[in-house]
Amino acid sequence: MAKFPLDTTLPKNIPLLIRQRAKEDADVNLQASKNKKGEFDFYTYKQVYDIVIQLALALRKIGVKRGSNVALISDNRKEWLWTDLAVLSLGAADVPRGCDSMGNEIRFIINFADCEIGFFENARQLEKVLENIKEVPNLKQAYIFDDVDDEMMKKFKASKIKVGQFEDLLKEGKKLFDEDHIEGKKLIEAEMEKTEGEENATIIFTSGTTGVPKGVMLTHSNYMNMLSAIPVFIPCKRGDWWLSVLPVWHSFERLIQYVAPLMNSGLAYSKPVASVMLADMATIKPQWMCGVPRLWEALAKGVNKAMQKKGGIALKLFKFFVGVGKHYKNSKDMVQGHVCRIKYRVKFLDFLVGLIPMILLWPLYKLGDVLVFSKLREKFGGRLKIAISGGGALQKDIDDFYRAVGLNLLEGYGLSETSPVISFRYYKEPRPGCVGAIFPTFEVKVLKQEHGVVVDDKPLPPGKMGLLFVRGKQVMKGYYKRPDLTEKVIDKDGWLNTGDLVIKTWDNEIKITGRSKDTIVLLGGENIEPAVIEAGLAASDYIESSMIVGQDQKYLAALIVPNKEMVEAYANEHAITYTDYSQLLETPEVQTLFNTEVSSKISVSNGFRFCEKINKFSLIPDSFQVGVELSAKQEMMRYKIAEKYQKKIDEMFANS
Repeated sequence: MAKFPLDTTLPKNIPLLIRQRAKEDADVNLQASKNKKGEFDFYTYKQVYDIVIQLALALRKIGVKRGSNVALISDNRKEWLWTDLAVLSLGAADVPRGCDSMGNEIRFIINFADCEIGFFENARQLEKVLENIKEVPNLKQAYIFDDVDDEMMKKFKASKIKVGQFEDLLKEGKKLFDEDHIEGKKLIEAEMEKTEGEENATIIFTSGTTGVPKGVMLTHSNYMNMLSAIPVFIPCKRGDWWLSVLPVWHSFERLIQYVAPLMNSGLAYSKPVASVMLADMATIKPQWMCGVPRLWEALAKGVNKAMQKKGGIALKLFKFFVGVGKHYKNSKDMVQGHVCRIKYRVKFLDFLVGLIPMILLWPLYKLGDVLVFSKLREKFGGRLKIAISGGGALQKDIDDFYRAVGLNLLEGYGLSETSPVISFRYYKEPRPGCVGAIFPTFEVKVLKQEHGVVVDDKPLPPGKMGLLFVRGKQVMKGYYKRPDLTEKVIDKDGWLNTGDLVIKTWDNEIKITGRSKDTIVLLGGENIEPAVIEAGLAASDYIESSMIVGQDQKYLAALIVPNKEMVEAYANEHAITYTDYSQLLETPEVQTLFNTEVSSKISVSNGFRFCEKINKFSLIPDSFQVGVELSAKQEMMRYKIAEKYQKKIDEMFANS
């Protein structure tokens, strides 16, 4: 088992880390951001640090001070990091949220977090606030990153909030800096030095899948302790590039905003849209990239769809070599001992079983790498060393696909409350099926539970499923203004209840099996983790998403959102006549198609128990939408889905 040392040389807070890097690597690029022409502009560490100092001077002038909470409503872009670092340099904390958030969420967060000043990506985000300005009585000033036309600015100035352009704030900061840059710099750096590790760096509001969002208070110490473990897991080199595509207000992507400067590397800002992202990858040629499982799934399905269109010998070769790649990598994992050992396994026996297939498949795999896989990796820029998946469970078939084509996709796991990483798949010993090795900053224990309640304080041995508890310096300070909720998840000894059901492996790694609050208990007493089944269904090209139901019932059923494009293609291919899409889903041919897909994906042969069989399903024509069935983080709000489709659910269990 590998040992993971910590970097004990890091400064006590985030701004001091940036200052240190700006001194050491002044001319290394920290950011690449597109200008109005769509071309990348580059910003060195020194340039960014100077901007941060100047912006901090301007923020100080408008009233940002130690202890202030500043709203930051924006997706990933260069100005986000500038503002974040300037706010933190003054001993204040930012309160981030993304552009996909609903107006009522943004207003609640700004008001609850006592924000008097806010930054907004564009005019639309500020409009969401002004739709009911009475809900944000404390907000006094707002600044917008994008240019705003005169007509819209007049509308904003008619409100009681002082509204300004971010560009003007930058100009004011530069003016203050130019007047006396030595004293100005000393002033801001003195504030940096004052900031202690236990002061808040941010308040990240959870997505609220089951109710009102909670504000997770993360400190500088939380982040610096997390960063102390990163170099062992992510061997990033000076001058490497990260492609930043995820919403930066999510704790996972925010991690990367600090990992890049930790490792003297750069951030190139893109969008999670295949055409945009792939074009940017061709330009930047990144070595590193993070994504959520849904992004990796979309890219993999896009590749498969493109090959289906090509057809002929190209499709046959592609399928053949991907199959070879999967078998080769599985055999190689057995030889190297990279197997997720939920049950105890003798590594030497695995070695013997895997050795001959690995040797026999090696020439074919190398041929596939030359003919197929290398060309596919070129589409990702050709230099991608490691891709990281986090923010949800990575489906096995997607994991297998990327491993087969030679892309090192590593899975991580954590919570906003743990700032955020708890475990990470170690690149030297990647074990598919696990979410990796436990960070050395944490103690962990797995306890026996029933319906989310601990029934035995004695930690479970490897191979037994239970509720995961963690303790360490990465655990949040608490929920903002909600000590009552904090006490429910962090006990007097500092143990955080993650709410996740896990199995600790024989290699001291973690396998996630579900959420305790989502567990379905059938009438027969069987405990079902719906997330595992939903991930299995998502492996079908015809299924966009699904939600498993069956609490207190004899069997399981599923609400399924089909992949509309694939279903319509199937209808055209099989000459199915229909008047509209909803009617198409009710046709016998489509019902048979989904019955086949569901029964083949959720089967004993695929590792599912008999009680996890889907007895009935209902096809839903409309995709789940953010703010309706999905949270701002695109997580299913199960209670809302159940409410909306209660009639369909009742029909599936009518005769049970």
